[in-house]
Amino acid sequence: MTTDNSLPNAPTRLVEATIRLLATSGPSEVKARSVANEAGLSTMGVYTHFGGVPELLQAVADEGFKRLATVFKRVPITDDPITDLCAMLLACRDLARNNPHLYDLMFGLSIDGRYSPSRGTMTTIADGQSEAFKATYAILVKACARLVEAKCVRKIEPEFIAPQLWSAAHGFIMLELAGHFAGMENPASQILVATCNNIVVGLGAKREKVESSTAGVIAEWTSPTEA
Repeated sequence: MTTDNSLPNAPTRLVEATIRLLATSGPSEVKARSVANEAGLSTMGVYTHFGGVPELLQAVADEGFKRLATVFKRVPITDDPITDLCAMLLACRDLARNNPHLYDLMFGLSIDGRYSPSRGTMTTIADGQSEAFKATYAILVKACARLVEAKCVRKIEPEFIAPQLWSAAHGFIMLELAGHFAGMENPASQILVATCNNIVVGLGAKREKVESSTAGVIAEWTSPTEA
């Protein structure tokens, strides 16, 4: 094991090591020593490059949003904005299911409340300071703008549509990760897509059109390759 914390890729190695630990062992294992061991660096590297574990967790959350942005961008753009939005929300759900602890961390939360070291320091949602979050969210806003431009809904500012869909998707994902839909055959279709359909219809779209557009996505959905 090397302990050369001056390596140019040391910060990236620490972030990637944290993501692996989250996926395999959960948040309780995210400590300076365990992360450094996983990255093949000395514990001091966490403090040298990030200042401490809370700041490292912020960097990991930002990496999560960068990965979500990549997944969003891999969703094919079609001539149907409703179809594209549905695919983006399903892609977000897939990313969360692939690494639920990372998704938790991206929003400064944890189902088990184990991210207490970072509480009060996460900037992803609360004050909008994370550039990674803003860049990712901008992709969703742009997709909502296409919804308005194509006259699928009433003339509404995309900035008001995006948080409605984002809230519906995030609420569904958090509940699903906590096991609340375990008894349902297809919660993504029955809850997530159905809820977002209702939002878009409420914004002025015709229900028949919305359900036709999203039905095709559900039937053919294949997750874009994750970053």
